[in-house]
Amino acid sequence: MIEQRVRVRFAPSPTGALHIGGARTAYFNWLFARKSGGTFVLRIDDTDTSRSSEASYQQIIDSFRWLGLSWDEGPEIGGEFGPYRQSERLALYREELQRLLAEDKVYPCFCTQEQLLAEREKAQKDGRTPHYSGHCRQLTREQQEYELAAGKTAVYRLRAPKSGSTVVSDMIRGEVVFNNEEIDDFIVWKADGTPTYHFASCVDDYKMGITHIIRADEHLSNTPRHIAMFQALGAPIPQFAHIPMILAPDRSKLSKRHGATSVDEYRMAGILPEALINYLLLLGFSPGEDKELVEVEQAIELFDLRKVTKHAAIYDVKKLAWVNSHYIHSASPDYLLALVWEAWLGRHWTIANPNREQLAWLRSVIVVMQERSHNLQDLQDGVAYYFSAPMQYDVKGVRKHFTAPSTQEHLRRTADILQDAVPFTAHTIERVFRRFIAQQGLKGGELIHPTRLSLSGLTTGPGLFDMMAVLGRVECRQRLLAAADWIGQQVELKV
Repeated sequence: MIEQRVRVRFAPSPTGALHIGGARTAYFNWLFARKSGGTFVLRIDDTDTSRSSEASYQQIIDSFRWLGLSWDEGPEIGGEFGPYRQSERLALYREELQRLLAEDKVYPCFCTQEQLLAEREKAQKDGRTPHYSGHCRQLTREQQEYELAAGKTAVYRLRAPKSGSTVVSDMIRGEVVFNNEEIDDFIVWKADGTPTYHFASCVDDYKMGITHIIRADEHLSNTPRHIAMFQALGAPIPQFAHIPMILAPDRSKLSKRHGATSVDEYRMAGILPEALINYLLLLGFSPGEDKELVEVEQAIELFDLRKVTKHAAIYDVKKLAWVNSHYIHSASPDYLLALVWEAWLGRHWTIANPNREQLAWLRSVIVVMQERSHNLQDLQDGVAYYFSAPMQYDVKGVRKHFTAPSTQEHLRRTADILQDAVPFTAHTIERVFRRFIAQQGLKGGELIHPTRLSLSGLTTGPGLFDMMAVLGRVECRQRLLAAADWIGQQVELKV
């Protein structure tokens, strides 16, 4: 027997941004397809026209591309089982509905909302789980046609099995048994003439030849319904794998109060795509050997659904920050410069087409700041003083480093000795500083801290001498003299 080639799918609804949970599910599907040499299908579940939007659709597509999750079939690239947006597949769903009607596997239901509510309330009062009673299941073909001819509104329900059990052979959870008495005749076609999620999803999985359904474990309770749907369609039943939920540190449902939740929010927060992809792998899967930093190619090699945990994954923002720092620190300066380019250009820190010298200087800013940066925001917001002199100085820093009577004179002398640093590199600047400190009988901090505050307006930052080398001799001299003048002005105001 020839083994069927693996085909998996991810089917987001364009009713909002791609959530971290959805991104993790998509990545696990993608890894499984790549590991097995199979096909990863992206399908858009947009049958809910009242909530779906083109903006959300585009955001999902953009998030996939940003993460580097390429799809083999789907929107914008096509494939032999398209179209891949469910809103464009309604004719197919109607065709399958008519076939199931002809085979008496689905039936029209004319029960009103009032009737259904009364049934629900009675079941709750009797201590039973609310289920559809099957009132319309018993109608003959003639009775059905009579009600339809009378113009009655109908939904369509599947004739679900009423005895025995359904066994879900889950690749992660093992065998999970559901009593068929708990599966009611669920709706497959709504009164507005559109399919339900259960119907459209199963029809698509059947028609697209999906072999494995890897999804969040919140869908496990839907699985017996879907198996019943596949059986009614005469379709092969895919292999299921339900991956654990992602919970907040307090084990509550992950929400915005715990930080970013969508892929786009992580991107805006300065997280690198490589870092987020790496972190997604750790949410429910252990690469082994205490390994936490895993490149994509290595993740493909290591991934195994059988090693996905059954218990919930705990979201850890500190772990994500740590992973992101690693990728920032190990990235090439040119790569990081490309990522912050638009932001720097928008702030007029660079020009559209810098020359060789200008480009080299921009690269040097990245190099000096890279080791101290934890995300791209640090490289966008924490480098302003390289591009313009400080307009003000840190208040606490002024009280601590600018108030000694000798500080003003020391800054002026420092501006003068910079001419001795030839070439103007971090090494020669430090040598000149150390010599001057020794000559004046100072402690290192008495000169280094006021100098840093003068140049950046801040009390912390990269190595002082590395920063000075990037700023250049002329700029450093001007800023030191400006700070000395500012101190003199403050003294005069007090007098």
